[in-house]
Parts: sequence; structure tokens; C-alpha cells
Amino acid sequence: MRGFLISLVAGLAALTSAASAAEVGEVGVDWVGNDIIVEALQDPEVDGVTCHIAYFDRSIIDRLSNGNWFEDPSNSSIACRQTGPIRIGDIALDKGGEEVFKAGRSLIFKQLVINRIYDSENQTLVYLAHTREVVEGSAKMSLSTVPLYGQDVVWENGAPN
Repeated sequence: MRGFLISLVAGLAALTSAASAAEVGEVGVDWVGNDIIVEALQDPEVDGVTCHIAYFDRSIIDRLSNGNWFEDPSNSSIACRQTGPIRIGDIALDKGGEEVFKAGRSLIFKQLVINRIYDSENQTLVYLAHTREVVEGSAKMSLSTVPLYGQDVVWENGAPN
């Protein structure tokens, strides 16, 4: 049954992802099978940046005993680093940034979202992990930054002003 739920969630996540993430770790946290999943995400518009996302994955036993069958917690963590020469494609430069990843955290109403924001004053890419909910938003978030300095940064469309 757990395999079916994981496949269903993975399938839904694949349909809603702006970029795809690859699972690189799974840590069991208790005897009922709850896990922390760690995934690596390559930014689709910024070569040379990798983000690692960690989130909680509820087991079938936890879902049966505590109810709330179709939803995982909103908690997540993100860390992004330069993993090669940085080549920046067509990215949003406004304060709202842009969504680079999303994955379902419930059957329909909740998504884990990663936004990229360009901080022009500090020459930094800011990655914000948060949960978007239809009914009520969550204040749980995590932030990571990648400075853009040195000769390893290339803007494909020319550096912004």
C-alpha cells in the first residue's frame, strides 16, 4: 500500500513540477516508518547551482493511526550551492522572482514550492522553499542563497543592470 501511495504522489509531483528532483537520501525517523526524504534539484535556468531539499514523508501506519490520509506536513528545508560554473539563462529579475519547482504535499490542496529571487544589489540568487495551500497559507519556510561573484558566472543574455 505504501508503494502505491508513493507512486501516486510521485506521479502527481511529476505532473506539477517546473523542474525535476532526484531522491538522494531517505532517513527513517521512527518505528512506524515515517521518513525524511532528501532530493537534489538542478535549477532549470541556472546551470551550476544545485539545491538539496529535505521534507517529511508520512508512513501508511502514521496515516492510519492519526487520520489526515492525504497530506504531509508543511515542514521543509533547503540548501543551495554552486556545483559548477554558473550559467544564468532567462530568469525573472523582479522582486517576486519565479517558481522553479513544485511538488504535491497532499492530494490536491498543498504544494511544496521553491522560488528563485534575484537580489541585484548583493549579486545573489535567493532560493525560498515554502508550502502553498489553497485554504490557508503556511508560515513555515526555509531560505538559501548562492552568491554570484567571480569568473564562474556567465549571463547568457548579458548581465542585468
